[in-house]
Amino acid sequence: MVKIFAMTHKEFDVPNDPMYIPLHVGHAGAKKDFGYMGDDTGDNISDLNCYYAELSGVYWVWKNYHEADYVGVCHYRRFLTDESGYAFTEKEYEDILSRYDIITTKQLELPNSYRYGFGAHHNVNTLDEAGNIIKERYPEFYDTYVSLVNQNKTYFGNMMVAKKELYDEYCAWLFDIFFELQKRIDLTFADDYHKRVFGFISEFLLYVWVTAKGLSAYECRVAIIGEKKETNEITVQMQRFFQKRDAAGAKEYFMQYLKKRPDVIMEASDITGECKLCLQAVSTANLELAEYGSCFLDRINAYGAVMQYFRQLNKVAAEYVKNAAKSCTTKNTPKAEYVQTIEACSYDKEVLMQSSDIALQAAIRLYAPDAETAQIAFEQIKIYQKG
Repeated sequence: MVKIFAMTHKEFDVPNDPMYIPLHVGHAGAKKDFGYMGDDTGDNISDLNCYYAELSGVYWVWKNYHEADYVGVCHYRRFLTDESGYAFTEKEYEDILSRYDIITTKQLELPNSYRYGFGAHHNVNTLDEAGNIIKERYPEFYDTYVSLVNQNKTYFGNMMVAKKELYDEYCAWLFDIFFELQKRIDLTFADDYHKRVFGFISEFLLYVWVTAKGLSAYECRVAIIGEKKETNEITVQMQRFFQKRDAAGAKEYFMQYLKKRPDVIMEASDITGECKLCLQAVSTANLELAEYGSCFLDRINAYGAVMQYFRQLNKVAAEYVKNAAKSCTTKNTPKAEYVQTIEACSYDKEVLMQSSDIALQAAIRLYAPDAETAQIAFEQIKIYQKG
């Protein structure tokens, strides 16, 4: 039998499948009761939810639930799915777990090392101290921790399904580390987002644990239902700034928001990609203003038109980068053949003609694997623009 606990702090549409059990995390301090099972019965850390996020529910399942062969964790908005985006049935879970030790998310690829990214948004000493505790208490995991913390991948969301015994083993390891870490760090934080420090670190520690133990992991897609309130708030504000052609105001707003909630542009939160697209638009507008004294907002300032412009621009950049990469691989490709291949690509040619060098170079950098490829792609776009 498989039981998956959907961690939530708000009311949601519970899947019509008895395999899923909604669990209200932080129930001990909740202002409203939704009628779901709470994480504040039995052995629990519900009152520490502000620091542990969904982990207060993970802990509750470890200590209090023993009725299933396999247990798992998902979120009220996020569910593990197959490659087609369909949620697994209980039979499919059992079949996968007969061949794999654990089911979890696909690895996120970060632009820099995990340690670098963590330090950009949190106190990196907290992460380092977690590493020190691993070295002291679980030395057999330490080399893996050091290696992975300096690489650019991680799991996310604390989403997993495994045999109950394996789940319990992971929890015993994880919470032993965190309860010691809790004693060693300052639990004073600037805002509620940064308070959830144990929840953030645990996403990476699951990756460490799986890798160090040599477990076979079935990594799958995550379906996200609905849009975060924060994501919607940003897009609404961007509509207003774009309408007023206020690139500087949009930049200031976005930067201040990212200080509070850097997760809003992460793939796991920005399900439509619009927040990231807005950031690209805002950055481009301000760079163009600094260089040219004007920007694309002088031509288009309706939110939908701006989003469409940057989607098309990115499509152009991706096509040129793809062909530039082929050119780098096959050095003897004649330039005429390269240009003919580009001409055959499907994209909005008008966008290509209107875009500034700054906009083009910024878009190319999103897709180019290296500086050489980026330069070739940019040069070929310039050739096209000149006719």
